[in-house]
Amino acid sequence: MAGLMYREDMDEVRARLTAWWNGVDIGRPALLLTAPRETPIERIAALPEPKGWVTHYSMRDFEYRLNLGLRACVNTHFFAEAVPFVSPDLAPNCLALFLGCHGVEMPETVWCEPCMASPEETRFAFDPANVYWDFSYRLGQELMRHGKGKFLVAFPDLIEGLDTLAAMCGSENVLRDLYERPDWVQACLRQITDRYFQCYDPLYDAYRDEVGGSVFWAWAPGRMTKLQCDFSAMIGPDMFGEFMVPVLREMTQRVGYSMYHWDGPSALRHHDHLLSLPALDMLQWTPGAGVEAPDHPCWWPYYHKTVDAGKRIYVHTCAGPESLLAMKREFGTKLQSFMIGMGANSPRQAEAIIGMAEV
Repeated sequence: MAGLMYREDMDEVRARLTAWWNGVDIGRPALLLTAPRETPIERIAALPEPKGWVTHYSMRDFEYRLNLGLRACVNTHFFAEAVPFVSPDLAPNCLALFLGCHGVEMPETVWCEPCMASPEETRFAFDPANVYWDFSYRLGQELMRHGKGKFLVAFPDLIEGLDTLAAMCGSENVLRDLYERPDWVQACLRQITDRYFQCYDPLYDAYRDEVGGSVFWAWAPGRMTKLQCDFSAMIGPDMFGEFMVPVLREMTQRVGYSMYHWDGPSALRHHDHLLSLPALDMLQWTPGAGVEAPDHPCWWPYYHKTVDAGKRIYVHTCAGPESLLAMKREFGTKLQSFMIGMGANSPRQAEAIIGMAEV
């Protein structure tokens, strides 16, 4: 094994994260901790921004996207378990693009335009010549080539299940279909899961590091995935259990390590279903806009319940060391089951944060 130019102690990071994912006490929570560099670790000239550029997901200019990726980590220090990585992302739902949706570029995002007007038109076919797949895969390959020994390449944000079905068919249509043609929905979910792994498997083979580790927001020592169902905010626990739990159960069993992007107060009602999935390792709580931040005490009962169920929890805090100390007082040794994302204002503060996180 070897270190990375942007993370020279990568071997030690891998060892700690391997232990943490597998339930071994590392003496503190896993910390995805970064700090700004005063000077870039490497000088890479910035290309001029293309005309009409509105989002980092854009496909307007391949060379500019590559240049953005190559410069993404040069101004950042990575501490504790933070890993330098870049993703060839094209949208917050790349699988829908790979299966036929058209991406509409908007400020800071890409909207997947539904591509199936009726159940009779429904097709879930993956074509390696798909323009989105081709762009993303080529971009990932170039990032791998130029970034070899410097940083890792992460999966694009694929997304699965009801979120992908809604992206392709429209949310209102899928809500109706859950009642009017549930068997059709189940058949669609079956095909979407198959297409997911038709994309995931070659991406893992392409982007895995030298020990077989992979990155989907966090590094894990094997096949890693981030799962979600934002559509769940529109349905109750019974429907979530009927339609999404089987999808999530299968998908977590087909990878080595998994986290679930648990998004918004309306998703809280599905907590018990998520905790019932034996192979799901971690919940990543995102409260959403207009409510308390992820580190707020109002969410702590859910974190206790998650850890008590044998799961791990990923919390991002922008409040700094004070928030970390508050959670340490509340959770004690349970904090070892947390992954905490945060930024420090300097390397000195980052080192201090690592020390205060010890439990």
